[in-house]
Amino acid sequence: MSDLVKNLSSDLQRQIDEFTPEVGLRDVGSVLEAGDGIARVSGLSKVRAQELIRFANGTMGIAFNLEEQEVGVLIMGDYAKIDEGMLVYTTGRIVSVPVGPGLVGRVVNALGEPVDGKGSLQFEGYRPIERIAPGVVARKDVDTPVQTGIKAIDAMIPIGRGQRELIIGDRQTGKTALAIDTIINQKGQDLICIYVAIGQKRAAVARTVALLERFGAMDHTVVVIAAADDPAALQYLAPYAGCAIGEEFAERGMDALVVYDDLSKHAWAYRQVSLLLRRPPGREAYPGDVFYLHSRLLERAVRLADHFVIVPAKHEGGALEKDAVDGKRYQGPLALHDAEVALAAMEDAKQYKVAKLEGSGGSLTALPIIETLLGDVSAYIPTNVISITD
Repeated sequence: MSDLVKNLSSDLQRQIDEFTPEVGLRDVGSVLEAGDGIARVSGLSKVRAQELIRFANGTMGIAFNLEEQEVGVLIMGDYAKIDEGMLVYTTGRIVSVPVGPGLVGRVVNALGEPVDGKGSLQFEGYRPIERIAPGVVARKDVDTPVQTGIKAIDAMIPIGRGQRELIIGDRQTGKTALAIDTIINQKGQDLICIYVAIGQKRAAVARTVALLERFGAMDHTVVVIAAADDPAALQYLAPYAGCAIGEEFAERGMDALVVYDDLSKHAWAYRQVSLLLRRPPGREAYPGDVFYLHSRLLERAVRLADHFVIVPAKHEGGALEKDAVDGKRYQGPLALHDAEVALAAMEDAKQYKVAKLEGSGGSLTALPIIETLLGDVSAYIPTNVISITD
């Protein structure tokens, strides 16, 4: 018996000796009130806009309103479990989603968490959902089509890779069917598709995923879902999450297509959280920045310019920046011209050639969907998105 006591005491002593307390600084606040998907929090003096917030029960939120005395937080979970006085912690991380080729063929929610029951995701990193769109210099002319597979559209209204083409119409007029047909038609076209379902019934999204699987389209598709029973915060985030996933492919030199189905429900979700956080309402009770809500999303559709380097003439395959003989990357509207001029000025120019830099020249095409009421295209949200799209 004494041996057992000695072993226990020695084990306990060893664990005490090996224990190293973790010391760190972080903002801590407390909940003033919570309900209807939002919480008001005091004490988070160093919090940043769009930063992830963790409640004491593990529920996550987003710092949405930064006011003088308190912070308005969007709750991304069950707000009924959050009580007044509960502690809140900052995470130091801006809202981001996992990205990478491992997401292809999966169904994820607005936070990038898998909801298809196929196990954990194989991703390569995180990407912030909010980002300033590329400038004019970083873009190039749209010169490659996206074939929808519908002859009338491809003949009369060709869609280019990097454009934003609006699909608008009343309910039950075939808007989603058109978008799904386009995704199915991309099989073997080297175009990654992201389908963002906002505010739809889970059964309807399940039917859509089953249809894509039946035609083999899930092999090149990512589905992002924020269902009708999800918090309005997740419905607000979903399009930005889908756009971030698509941008990752575009910046790898690949072509991506993202379908937002639909932005009317997205605007409703934004109106809901804005009114709950007491932002001043404007026309149709939407907040004043509802135009910016969609313009900053759709402006991220882009045809990125090609970058060039000068490499040895015998070089084969994709060119990397380390392969450049002069150590330069040529970019901008005159990238090819500048590279050719630099090549002509080199000694033994015939021993070298201009090559496209691997990972440049990708594109992100956007197909936003807007649902009108009784054909009224002059309503607030339809006119906003009509003016933003091509």
